[in-house]
Amino acid sequence: MSAPVALYLDTSAVLHAILESGTTPELEEKLATATILLTSRLSLVEVARAFLRIRELRTVSEATLADATRDLTGLWRRCHIWELTQGVCRLAADVAPGERLRTLDALHLATYLLAREHIAGLELVTADERLRQAAGL
Repeated sequence: MSAPVALYLDTSAVLHAILESGTTPELEEKLATATILLTSRLSLVEVARAFLRIRELRTVSEATLADATRDLTGLWRRCHIWELTQGVCRLAADVAPGERLRTLDALHLATYLLAREHIAGLELVTADERLRQAAGL
């Protein structure tokens, strides 16, 4: 029997998984079989805003967006949502000082690092190279 898989999904990972613009069969399998999925409250806001932009730009059909919305609802049901607490914000202000990390990515990294203290083997899943580098991956 394999060990449980615990994954922290940042917004880029969620968007890639839902819109299928960057997933691999390995990632799809990992997401499907993960016993713990975790994300930040920030992801819910960022994904909602991304869907609004996509709809406004008309770069994706309404049928595709409807399918993506259903898939997203299913993913959110599986995710544990970590709040943007004072502790997360405090750590985000100082995390990865030598990296060129954007504010929202610093919040994701801080959430991941704090969650990793509570969830053994938690893996960061991101499509963002700066975030991956700042996390030392």
